[in-house]
Amino acid sequence: MYLVKGAEVYSPRHLGQQDVLIAGGQIVAMATCLETPDSLPIKVIDGSGKILAPGLVDSLVHIIGGGGEGGFTTRTPEMHLSDAVKAGVTTLVGVLGTDSVTRTLTNLLAKANALEEEGLTLYCHTGSYQTPARTLFDAIDKDIILIDKFIGVGEVAISDHRSSQPTTQELARLAAQARVGGMLSGKAGIVSVHVGDSDTCLQPLLDVVSNTDIPITQFYPTHINRTQTLLDAGKEFARLGGYLDLTASTTPEILAAGEVKCAEALAQLLEAGVPASQITFSSDGFASLPDFDEAGRLRGLKVGTLTSLLSEVRDAVFDHDVSIENAITVVTRTPAEVLKLPKKGRIEEGADADLILLDAATLELDSVFSKGQKMMADGTVLKHGVFETNAC
Repeated sequence: MYLVKGAEVYSPRHLGQQDVLIAGGQIVAMATCLETPDSLPIKVIDGSGKILAPGLVDSLVHIIGGGGEGGFTTRTPEMHLSDAVKAGVTTLVGVLGTDSVTRTLTNLLAKANALEEEGLTLYCHTGSYQTPARTLFDAIDKDIILIDKFIGVGEVAISDHRSSQPTTQELARLAAQARVGGMLSGKAGIVSVHVGDSDTCLQPLLDVVSNTDIPITQFYPTHINRTQTLLDAGKEFARLGGYLDLTASTTPEILAAGEVKCAEALAQLLEAGVPASQITFSSDGFASLPDFDEAGRLRGLKVGTLTSLLSEVRDAVFDHDVSIENAITVVTRTPAEVLKLPKKGRIEEGADADLILLDAATLELDSVFSKGQKMMADGTVLKHGVFETNAC
């Protein structure tokens, strides 16, 4: 049991100074002043000078690695437990990417279970870039209904030279199966969509929405800050009710080529009237970050990081005058609501005790709790994965 006293609480709504009691992996009480019996074995944590926020919800992580666009030597590595802990991420969605041949759904599920055993909360998507979707059973809806960790499908690629160039009919059928699978299992059934830098932008999704009964909220397009043109298209997509996901991981080369920094993109969307309830950040952690020339030839490759999420939150607040409440919302409550995870991304009684403490002045990460377990304290990772080289 832990009692965090006197922290400035963002639930992500700003609640002022509160005391928060954690027990049994959940938030069991919250008040301006909580008194607890001396007989209970409660560890008190001084939250003065700190912000208490929900643990981050990262909706797109290549937990078994990804990429390989430059050949076998460029296959990116798997993530470790401490990669999430030092980023303040407590809930993740694992996905396949371009490579669904040497990276498989069985590997994805095994890794998700391993990370969950080590203390995080893990979900996955069936499918990958390609259509027809790669699945474990013979249909998307069966995977979502029958496999607990599968909550959607993706990331399905559109408007990208690496995609399988899906037709409107193919996208509609895929979305319909995901939707029904989600309805029958009580899951999100969301379609995570990788959007490339083609001039078609989000039009393939709009074509599905215009010509079928599939609602726009069935789609969860990511990399919307890839270009200014795509970001502008995203503003219209959001005006129609759609969700937008911004990618936090980037490189100087990618920014120089025209990508809009995640923090700046958030500021633009808010200024355009898009509410934080329709915007999320994801890290694209452990994906390759390829840099292609105009002919489609690979010029360079780096790897996405989960720590990019908090970095972009800080930049949004300090460089772009985004409120702390909005900046925290897009990495906590909004992705949790898109993914239909009612106990994640919020600080309230009955929610899971996924919490982070940030320095109030700098927003630097101080402590992390995942399902009530202390994973980081005073900026030091306390829990490492079984095979991490720096484990105790």
